[in-house]
Amino acid sequence: MTMTANEYIGRVVLNMPRATPQRAQIEMELRSLIAERLERGQSLDDVLKQLGDPERLAESYLAEVPLVAASFWSRAAAKLVDVVVLAAAVGPIAWLIGRLVEIPFLWIVAWLVLTGLFLGVYLVLAEWQFGETVGKRLCGLRVVRESGARIGFGQAIVRQLPLWLEFFCIDVLFALFTDKKQRAFELLSKTRVVART
Repeated sequence: MTMTANEYIGRVVLNMPRATPQRAQIEMELRSLIAERLERGQSLDDVLKQLGDPERLAESYLAEVPLVAASFWSRAAAKLVDVVVLAAAVGPIAWLIGRLVEIPFLWIVAWLVLTGLFLGVYLVLAEWQFGETVGKRLCGLRVVRESGARIGFGQAIVRQLPLWLEFFCIDVLFALFTDKKQRAFELLSKTRVVART
């Protein structure tokens, strides 16, 4: 089955983080490039073959966008915002659990446990789908592959393993000593946190 021009462009754009400033411009340029070549008499299959794999084309566009490593402190601020937002969202549920069970201070334990459980899930889903969390958005940060492309679901999970395996503090220390300010599991997942340009 042959891919349509819209499907091809959609795949290229899908491989770019949603926060990529030139995303709309790239989409428009691709549309005009394909239309121009079709007007010259080339078949759509030939045009798409010349443009190549959508993921690689997206990465070639992204190679032109400089990636500026996020500072340690802006990342810490973003994480703090995420924890506070999630703790505030989980608080009423934990309070309700404490009221239903009627054990003194159980709501505090429920609040801490639920916040910990939901934090990892929230971070994975938000970074995978949007390339950012609420905290990262407020701090002007985004998560990308080392090439600048969107991260995959597996990469989002690997990034959060230290949180679930409870050695997050050791993992974070790597960000102080690596060139691109990457945590150990960011090196492993080939991802990084960059400032939004």
